[in-house]
Amino acid sequence: MRPTRQLLAVTVAATIAAAAVAAPPRPPAARAAACPAVTVPGAERQVAACLADLTTAGTVASGHTVPADWAGLQPSGARNPTGVPGLQIDGYFPDTSTTNTNNGWDHDAQFVIRLPEHWTGGLVVAGSPGNRRQYAGDFAISDWVLARGYAYAATDKGNTGALFYRDGTRPGDAMAEWNRRLTQLTIAAKAVVARRYGRPPARTFAAGISNGGYLVRWQLENRPGLYDGGLDWEGTLWRAEGPNPLTSLPAALREYPRYAATGEPAAHAALLGAGFAAGSEPLWDYREKVYWDLTQRIYRQEFDPAFSAPVEGGTPYCASGSPGCDADYDYADRPRSVHEAVRRVALTGRIGRPLITLHGTLDSLLPISEDSDVYDRLIRARGRGGLHRYYRIAGGNHVDSLYDAFPDLLRPILPCFHAAFAALEDWTGRRALPPASRTIPRPTAGDLANSCALTG
Repeated sequence: MRPTRQLLAVTVAATIAAAAVAAPPRPPAARAAACPAVTVPGAERQVAACLADLTTAGTVASGHTVPADWAGLQPSGARNPTGVPGLQIDGYFPDTSTTNTNNGWDHDAQFVIRLPEHWTGGLVVAGSPGNRRQYAGDFAISDWVLARGYAYAATDKGNTGALFYRDGTRPGDAMAEWNRRLTQLTIAAKAVVARRYGRPPARTFAAGISNGGYLVRWQLENRPGLYDGGLDWEGTLWRAEGPNPLTSLPAALREYPRYAATGEPAAHAALLGAGFAAGSEPLWDYREKVYWDLTQRIYRQEFDPAFSAPVEGGTPYCASGSPGCDADYDYADRPRSVHEAVRRVALTGRIGRPLITLHGTLDSLLPISEDSDVYDRLIRARGRGGLHRYYRIAGGNHVDSLYDAFPDLLRPILPCFHAAFAALEDWTGRRALPPASRTIPRPTAGDLANSCALTG
């Protein structure tokens, strides 16, 4: 049975209140000197460590992160704060799937919780982008918020890797679990914070990139009472009637080979018509080789496994006209059951807390015109426009590492995320409204990897 929002709110409040009573606040000297024992509610396993530095500058050396989880998500020139001592808890919740091999556990529903010694009263909770694992936000999100005194918690979403769709029994089960796992972690992390510091967080934010951004959207629509606001960095848009990735990616697979081989105007026009922005053409070859085919196949397997025989990771790209080829996939013509599977995880735009969305105009995996532009309209159509700020980042792409290869075309979104986080703090703290929604122009000079102004 699906819990009501009222029941969920009572459960959360009771859990956090009990945690605060069970662990009165320690004096600052004791906190700094001792490694506290903090239990994560509901965890099947947990391991705690007091670390001299919870940021990636320290955790890479100490073995408390996995750099492969966050590889390729940031530009090489990005600089992050360091030197945040505190407590890290690694663990997992009960689960039956075993795609996550981090920590040698072969167990999904893994999480990481970081509790800085010098806490300023906040908590940030994140789900991983793509099909990555729980450390995926360590450089892009964790380092920054820890340095601002926030506790941080992240989940692997309950299934990982290119075969994530094999989790569950019905189409859509694996993705539905993502939302449950972020809710589960948020409730647990709030209780952990109360136990560690003697009081619950004064503010809780959800933050995420790509699929992690989708989770932020879903949580603020469906579990708004858990959060004070959210940061959505190019979240994936899932709509049963479209658009969604299954409506744009087949055109890319079908038309790009013709465009790459001959520059055929009709193929180019078809790609633009599918939402891929003019100006992003230099990125298409990389996307076709690395992302488009894999992304289409694994999400089609999640929602529509009957389209063709099961596809295992690494199956080569197929040419249009081959039996069961995803280049010929037509989401609109698929059975109603497929659309209903997507509806189980779909977004509505009915957010209940302040949300800041960032999306790059040159995103060539989740085209902005088929994603965040649409989501912004959905929010306004639901009468929630006052809760949303939407910043279109001119020259932004889906992963910031491509800035290193195209420095004259792209700009990283990471520093804009930092600026948006500060704006969300002011907004939810009633100190100042964030700048109006707008397109943030790409600077012609300066340190683009480390600076961004939302005012443009």
